Amino acid sequence: MEQPQTHYFDVNLKVSNLDIKTKTQGYIDFKMAVWTPGSYLVREYAKNVETVKASNKTNALKLDKINKNTWRVQIDKNTNEVNISYKVYAYELSVRTSFLDDTHGYLNPASVFLYVNAWKQVPSTLIIKPFQGWNTVSTGLKNIGTFTYQAENLDILIDSPIEIGTQKVLSFDLNGVPHKIAMYGEAKFDDAKVTADFKKVCEAALSVVGEHPCKDYTFLIHNLTAGGGGLEHLNSTTCQTSRSSYADPKRYQSLLSLVAHEYFHLWNVKRIRPKALGPFDYENENYTHMLWFSEGCTSFYQSYILRRANIQSVEDYINTYAAEINTIENQPGNKVQSVTESSWDAWIKYYRPNENSKNSTVSYYDKGAVLGGVLNLIILQSTKGAKNLDDVMRALYNEYYKKQGRGFTDEEFQKTVETIAGKSMNDFFQKYIFGTETIPYNTYLEAVGMNLVDKNTDKNEPFLGAEFSRTANLKITGVIKDSPAYINGLNVGDDILQIDGQAVTKNEDVLKAVSNKKIGEVLTVKVKRDGLEKTYPITILRNPNKNFVIEPLANQSPAQQALYKKWLFL
Repeated sequence: MEQPQTHYFDVNLKVSNLDIKTKTQGYIDFKMAVWTPGSYLVREYAKNVETVKASNKTNALKLDKINKNTWRVQIDKNTNEVNISYKVYAYELSVRTSFLDDTHGYLNPASVFLYVNAWKQVPSTLIIKPFQGWNTVSTGLKNIGTFTYQAENLDILIDSPIEIGTQKVLSFDLNGVPHKIAMYGEAKFDDAKVTADFKKVCEAALSVVGEHPCKDYTFLIHNLTAGGGGLEHLNSTTCQTSRSSYADPKRYQSLLSLVAHEYFHLWNVKRIRPKALGPFDYENENYTHMLWFSEGCTSFYQSYILRRANIQSVEDYINTYAAEINTIENQPGNKVQSVTESSWDAWIKYYRPNENSKNSTVSYYDKGAVLGGVLNLIILQSTKGAKNLDDVMRALYNEYYKKQGRGFTDEEFQKTVETIAGKSMNDFFQKYIFGTETIPYNTYLEAVGMNLVDKNTDKNEPFLGAEFSRTANLKITGVIKDSPAYINGLNVGDDILQIDGQAVTKNEDVLKAVSNKKIGEVLTVKVKRDGLEKTYPITILRNPNKNFVIEPLANQSPAQQALYKKWLFL
């Protein structure tokens, strides 16, 4: 990274001691991954690779690019070593890409390093040459010398992001496992408080399975003007947050929630995993129906971990769960796409939403979190508080990760849930996981003395069903399925000019015009579409959106009260 302001990493790759089979073949194919584990989208990292050259110890070697992510180097029987050099443009600072500027370097190895398919199990040594003045490298890779690291195989190399610069590093120990928190970016925070709170989250996460699978762990935290999101790795994670998060209690709790999510992936995804999620094919999509569990139930646990750590209050936990139910039940796509279909189609839908996604899809994160909460309640109820979803996690961890050393199938997952719950779950799985039927929440909440109530039941709020943004004009950005706007012909991309003959220039103008109507009355909307003006009469309907809250039942039984305490760690 000799000129970090240009955003180019310079990479040199050497392979040596070539075997007879490779020499006889006459060539070596060097590849770059097209995606990175944990982020299920083909991202075509090879698009950022430039000036690839190959040589042996003394001479240049013939090199051809044979497809989008493969470079073929010609060799002969006398070739014992191949050197590849190339540049990688890195100027996208996200948890799934790589970035370099004059303040730091951040690498996701999938997007920077070439590999050879046949040698995925061969160890590699990585030497990093930081820009002058950059004195710190933070990564989960094994350190074997000054800025020198070792990876046992390709999977470990790709699963180890790297932060290079002058970042502050905090540390703590958890059950004999050293943890580091590498802080990039200017942010005002209390070192002792951040360290203590991260440790508290990690302790609560560890209590679920009860065994830590790592020798060490590294948090890479990017403090940015605006940031969010994380990506899990084998013994590390990258999380992005706003640099102002530490001064605002709600934002800070949101950061700790993100930390809980990514840290819990140590178990759920990195060890407890569906078969499709390892070993990985880095050149193609890796399909599974189970992202609702791998990601969604991890989202359930991020709140459950904060609750058991007493970082999140009982009231906040219950309100958070109600909000998650509102999110999916107010999305038309929840009735169109099952959560298993959402998982399978992540590669083409989740990361590429369009204006119709709310009408046709459901998030495996959001619905998976809700399903995780329901499964937890079912197990609590059926075992009279003796077990909960933790027991499913422990069973999967011990049987498939530790004992069999593999991922589980869809059928094995369901069987494990049924074993812990002590009953058949086939009807539940078919209706609410593989199907799109409405979950009967109160059937499960009643066991802990709670009730899901829609506060909008008796309201007759007028509803249009269009979403807007203000650019040069007031433009429609979304139309909700079966809404008045949808039924009567308003389109995404329409510029709203007038409502009932009055000019409108901002969202508030539309909201006011709609709120002044009664159910069944007509709103006349004038739009510009493709340069032409059109007028549409829109019959206003009742707002169908739910406003769910979770409330205690009156006259709770002793059994309900006891299970309530088990549910919320009281």
